[in-house]
Amino acid sequence: MNLFERQLTLWVGLCIVAGIALGKIAPDLAKTLDGMSIMVNGAPVVSIPIAICLFFMMYPIMVKIDFGEVVKASRNPKPVLLTLIVNWGVKPFIMLAIATLFLGGFFKDLLPGTEVVKDGSTVELYRSYIAGAILLGIAPCTAMVLVWGHLAKGNQGLTLVMVAINSLTMLFLYGLLGGWLLGVNKMPVPWEALLLSVGIYVALPLVAGYFSRVWIMKAKGPEWFAEKFLRYLTPVSITALLATLVLLFSFKGETILANPLTILWIAIPLTIQTILIFAITYAAAKLLHFSYEDAAPSALIGASNHFEVAIATAVMLFGLSSGAALATVVGVLIEVPLMLMLVRFCQRTKGWFGAGAATH
Repeated sequence: MNLFERQLTLWVGLCIVAGIALGKIAPDLAKTLDGMSIMVNGAPVVSIPIAICLFFMMYPIMVKIDFGEVVKASRNPKPVLLTLIVNWGVKPFIMLAIATLFLGGFFKDLLPGTEVVKDGSTVELYRSYIAGAILLGIAPCTAMVLVWGHLAKGNQGLTLVMVAINSLTMLFLYGLLGGWLLGVNKMPVPWEALLLSVGIYVALPLVAGYFSRVWIMKAKGPEWFAEKFLRYLTPVSITALLATLVLLFSFKGETILANPLTILWIAIPLTIQTILIFAITYAAAKLLHFSYEDAAPSALIGASNHFEVAIATAVMLFGLSSGAALATVVGVLIEVPLMLMLVRFCQRTKGWFGAGAATH
């Protein structure tokens, strides 16, 4: 884990401060950038500067995925099946239930107000925050989970297989599942924008990552790709993420200053959901007699979120200034400390599992 990744929570915290300050100094800058959009039927659909920023956030992640690993899934199918069931059949619904219970129930009176989202609809703020939580819940992590698996000393071969399969599954299920659950939350569901979002922020970097990976490895070799190309590319993703966060918080500064506990209220259900999904998967792995090396990455990939996809989709569907976008950023804020805590838990409970034949 490099300095950027290790101190991600610190960088996000600094971006909050920088964004709020930018909103005070140049209140029209972020709005101007967000307004430079591709128009569909007279409505702004894709903000060009934000799309460029978000593409560079996604591409470095996608180029790391080795889809050749998918063929190895048949050698060790149970952990892969467990993560697919948890990520796509359990986690999205638990996230919706917990976010609705806390943000739409316990904390509803603490999150007053409404906002106008990108399609012109007026929605209650708490529903917008729940929408952000939903977008996080349907996006299993396919990037930093490699770091979490490595730190937990899990089966990295299996982690690569799960990352590749979940990335392909996301291509087909993210839009459909997201649209349905957002509708359940009574948020406007601009299907054209949602499917366009999947195309731009999942399919395009996935295809670009695959072909550029094949071309670079053929031209320069696997060693140059791993040690040179990826070494300089990884900070690009984090830098693009942080630039997006500064813009986002330049919009939300007044909301946060007026109600500084908003981030805390959003963080509580996200934290509970992460720990619960980890516990469910880890317990299932124990019951299914997984080895520790297979159990740890299975539980970690379910617990962590692909916050880059969630942020990109929230911005495209509801706008950079939306509550949904803010909720996805809170997901970034809690990701690193929470996942490091779960990694340490894995290490300390390694003895719960028998030794197995890990597939490396």
